[in-house]
Amino acid sequence: MLKTPQISRRAFLGSAAAAAGWGQRRKIPVGLELFSVRNELRADLMGTVKRVAQMGYEGVEFFSPYFEWKPDYAKEVRKLLDDLGIKCWSTHNGARSFAPENLAHAIELNQIIGSKYIIMASAGKVENLDGWKGVAERLNQAAEKMRPAGMRPGFHNHQTEFRPLEGTRPMEVLAKNTGKDVVLQLDVGTCVEAGSDPVAWIKANPGRIGSVHCKEWTASGKGYRVLLGEGDAPWKEIFAAAESVGGVEYYLIEQEGSDYPPFETAEKCLATYRKMRG
Repeated sequence: MLKTPQISRRAFLGSAAAAAGWGQRRKIPVGLELFSVRNELRADLMGTVKRVAQMGYEGVEFFSPYFEWKPDYAKEVRKLLDDLGIKCWSTHNGARSFAPENLAHAIELNQIIGSKYIIMASAGKVENLDGWKGVAERLNQAAEKMRPAGMRPGFHNHQTEFRPLEGTRPMEVLAKNTGKDVVLQLDVGTCVEAGSDPVAWIKANPGRIGSVHCKEWTASGKGYRVLLGEGDAPWKEIFAAAESVGGVEYYLIEQEGSDYPPFETAEKCLATYRKMRG
């Protein structure tokens, strides 16, 4: 079980006051993790990004195939983003983007498209806690390389990182063994499916939750094939914790599938997000 750190009465009251007023705090932008419309993106990247912007999304997160781009193509994508008035705050990467021979290319592409965060979404096969300490060290080393470019690395959890290994959840190892320059991007759906409490996780890692993937999951049988707000995640409490304690800078809606076509799903989820978040 995750142990909640002890805090002073003054800190507790300050945190409670901040949580009470979280809805009146600064506006947090919302974007779409483009894996939600992955087939459409592969068929027509420019048209898909344009349609996402027309829905009202303020930003996007490109996932791992972007790593194959050449700089000239990345410049075309950046022009599109600028013309549409939307941002790419981060990219979703496989472990290879963090390999010493590849990191410079990842930094170059992310600089071109305006992304400030290169997020590791898979560490590959890691067999024990020592292996996860190695992943943490790789992220720390990446932070050193990215700092001169004004960028930061991060880690995006899936179920594996929230399931105990040798009696400890790998996410705890990553949080403990990485510096504050390393963002802990919270995927809510996989955290919930793994049986962990996303609100407790946010509160245990103040200032580290730079972005949140608003992905839904339900134990009722549909798993991830439910729209935002129709699953088991306590969204009101998640938003409050992320904004009062977690240090969230932006939200990303992610959908693995639903009973609706992908674009319609993205539109419905954005509408629900606005109702829930305000």
